Amino acid sequence: MANDDYFFCGIGGSGMLPLAMIVQAQGNRIEGSDRSRDQGRTPEKFAWLEAHGVTLHPQDGSGVARPDQIVVATGAIEATVPDLGAAKRAGARIVTRPELLSRIFNAAPVSIGVAGTSGKSTITGMIAWILHRAGRAPTVMNGAVMRNFADADHPFASALIGGPDLFVSEVDESDGSIARYDPTVAVVSNISLDHKSMEELRDLFGGFIGRARTAVLNLDNPETAALAQGLVEAGCGDAVVTFALGEDSADLAAHDLELLPDGVRFVLSDRATDARRAVRLQAPGAHNIANALAALGAVRAVGVPLDQAVAALETFSGIRRRMEVVGTTNGVTVIDDFAHNPDKIAATLKTLHAFEGRLLILFQPHGFGPLRLMKDEFIDGFAGLLRPDDVLLMPEPVYHGGTTDRSVGSGDIAAGIRAAGRRAEAPPSREACGERLLELARPGDRIVVMGARDDTLSVFAADLLARLSDPATD
Repeated sequence: MANDDYFFCGIGGSGMLPLAMIVQAQGNRIEGSDRSRDQGRTPEKFAWLEAHGVTLHPQDGSGVARPDQIVVATGAIEATVPDLGAAKRAGARIVTRPELLSRIFNAAPVSIGVAGTSGKSTITGMIAWILHRAGRAPTVMNGAVMRNFADADHPFASALIGGPDLFVSEVDESDGSIARYDPTVAVVSNISLDHKSMEELRDLFGGFIGRARTAVLNLDNPETAALAQGLVEAGCGDAVVTFALGEDSADLAAHDLELLPDGVRFVLSDRATDARRAVRLQAPGAHNIANALAALGAVRAVGVPLDQAVAALETFSGIRRRMEVVGTTNGVTVIDDFAHNPDKIAATLKTLHAFEGRLLILFQPHGFGPLRLMKDEFIDGFAGLLRPDDVLLMPEPVYHGGTTDRSVGSGDIAAGIRAAGRRAEAPPSREACGERLLELARPGDRIVVMGARDDTLSVFAADLLARLSDPATD
C-alpha cells in the first residue's frame, strides 16, 4: 500500500482523520477535503493536518483530477459530493473507509477488533494503553482522542502509529461493515438496538466472533451472553474469554464495586487462577469497569500478563468527550460527553446521578434517522432516568444538507418526555439552548453537553464555561 496517492473526502471526521494518519505512516501521500473546513469550523484541526504534511482542498472536486488517486469516502458522504463526481470523471478509484480500514486490519498478523453498541472507543483506548505500556508497539485506530497519547504535537490522538504486526481497531456494526473484518481477537461489549434491527445485529456479531481465534464476551448483556453460550455449545469454549460484574462464572469478574467522583474501585477476580486483586480506575462509572474487563480479556488473548495489564489500566486517563469535566465556575460544573444513543445516555446519567447535583442536559442528536428509529427508546430512557428537577434541552439534529427523512424531530422526543412527567424542552437552535442553560444554571448544578459527530460541541461547552465565569461576556 506504500507510495500511493490517497484523497480523503471528509478528512476531518472522527473516523477519517486517524485512518489518514495511519495510511500516511505507511508511506503514502495524503490529500483531502472537508465541508467543515469550507464552512470555517474547527480551523485548528485543519491547520494541524496541513502542518503534518496533508494537502487540503475545498470540497468542490478541484482536488481530485488524476486517475492514480485513491479516493476514500465514508458512508455519510452522499453521491452528490463534488469530489466523488470528479473521481468518476478522472477515472480515480473510490474506496469506502470500511473497505480501506478492514484491508489494513486484516493484513496484520495479529488483530484485535472491538465491537459493540457502547464502549468501543474506551475499550480500544484501554487496550492501546496496555499494549503500549507492555512494549508491544500496537497500531491503533480509534474513533476518539485517547488522552494518554495526546500532547501538544498530537492533540487529535485518535490514532496510534506503531508497528505492522499488531493492529487494534474499533469495528462498526451500524453500517454493516463489521462483516469485512477477520480478527484474531473479537471483543463484543454489548449488543442493543442502535442503527439496525436485532435480527441483523445478531447475524453480524455472530459472524464477527465466528471468524476470530478468541472471542471476548460480556455475560452481563443477554445478547453477548447468548453468543458465548453458542460457542460453548459448539465445542468452542476454549476460544471464549468472558467477563461480568459480580458473576463468578465469568473468566474475569468485578466485585465490591465502589463508585467515586473521579473513578471507581473494585476487586478483580480471575477464574483461571482464583486470584483476586484490588483495582482503582481513573474512569468513573460502573460501565467503565465493564470496559476495563473487556480490555483485560483482549490483552490476555495476546499474551499480556494480568498484573502488567492492570498496572497499565490504573494509569489510563480516559477518552476525550467521555464525561470529560470542562471545568467548574461559580459552583456550576460543565461536562462534555459523547453519549448519543439510549445505552450511552443511560450510562452517563446513572454515573452522574450517583452524586449530588441537578443535571441540566443539552442533547444534540446526531441525525434525524436515529431519532426516527429510536424515538420510543429515547423517550423512555430520558423519562426513566431524569430526576424531577433535571432539565433536558434538545435542539434539532445537526444537519448540513442532503436528503433525509426529517419526520421525527427533537420536539417529538421532548413532548413524549414531558408527557411522562419530566422536564424537557426543544428550543429552535443550539444557541437558544445555550441561553436557556445559562438562565437556568445555579450553584450545585452540572451542565452536560451530549452528542456525537460534531466537534463544535466541545467548543460550545467551553464557551458555556467561559460565559458562566464572566457573565459580562453575554
